[in-house]
Amino acid sequence: MTRADTRDPVWTQAILGSPGPDGSVQCELCPFRCALPRGRTGNCGVRRNEGGRLVTATRAISVAHLDAIERKPFFHVLPGTQVLTLAAPGCTFRCTYCVNHRLSQYGREDDVGWTAEPAVPADLVARARSAGAAIGLSYTEPGLAPELTLALAELALPLGIPLLWKTNGFLTPAAIDLMAPVLTAVNVDIKAIDDVAHRRLTGASLGPVLDAVERFRAAGVWVEVSTPLVPGTAADPDQLRMIAARLAAIDPDLPWHLLRFTPDFRLADAPPTSPAALETGVALGHEAGLRFVYVERALGPGGRRTTCPVCGATLVERDIWALNRSAISDGACPVCRTPIPGIWSR
Repeated sequence: MTRADTRDPVWTQAILGSPGPDGSVQCELCPFRCALPRGRTGNCGVRRNEGGRLVTATRAISVAHLDAIERKPFFHVLPGTQVLTLAAPGCTFRCTYCVNHRLSQYGREDDVGWTAEPAVPADLVARARSAGAAIGLSYTEPGLAPELTLALAELALPLGIPLLWKTNGFLTPAAIDLMAPVLTAVNVDIKAIDDVAHRRLTGASLGPVLDAVERFRAAGVWVEVSTPLVPGTAADPDQLRMIAARLAAIDPDLPWHLLRFTPDFRLADAPPTSPAALETGVALGHEAGLRFVYVERALGPGGRRTTCPVCGATLVERDIWALNRSAISDGACPVCRTPIPGIWSR
């Protein structure tokens, strides 16, 4: 991860805000819907009322580097593709385990300074085009950067460069409807299936996240889901079973990524996820009817492998955060010709 030197943010005009009485502004980006008097900053720390207008600090980047699409993780989107990954400080969640808290918790933690520099969309798109890469917003919450996403889309989409989000899904319906037309795929975190547990972990309600999965799908965006097995929430088999059942009810073909918890931030003393717990999660996913359940590292190549749900043929083999081999032909299994859901070519 690369970072700029600490400096002050540059505030630019934001979208998804409406004026209120006495110079206040109502932010309509996330379900917190912060009502901001003049000079007040929202819960996210990166949107505020400046002189009666809504402004944002997220037309900026702290991170801009190339990595594998498998690392986002996307397993059913353009295997083997590189992604120019971008991130600016800020998040709508306060996750107690966040491995990126030195970036995401800007505005909340006293020791987290501003590390971004203004983004230049033309330069970023040119870099992605030169590398043959997609563009992804990740590490922090991309939903806080709709302005940057739209500016990138204006230049990238005519060139056939896909735009991807790794998101917590905590967005208003208006925000999703605005962003869906420019996004090729999103990976949404579902961190719990119980609202109390979700609020304890993230500081936010669960309902909008579940709604986002269905709303993005209905808008034609490819959706994959990730669940970190955090102690006290989704590490519990009952939570995993209920998450899997909810996803299977939406679509058994939804790819589900089980992520190993790594101790960090306020959960630095908690134990990491065991391989046995991940194996249990995979089994529960399949029992619920999900056809594609993945684990990035802890279960070896088998945890990352895509197999045909009909004939069992091996279709995609992956190394850690990289493609090894893909046998998918015209979006289908080469053995039995069963269509395999996903985006397999541009």
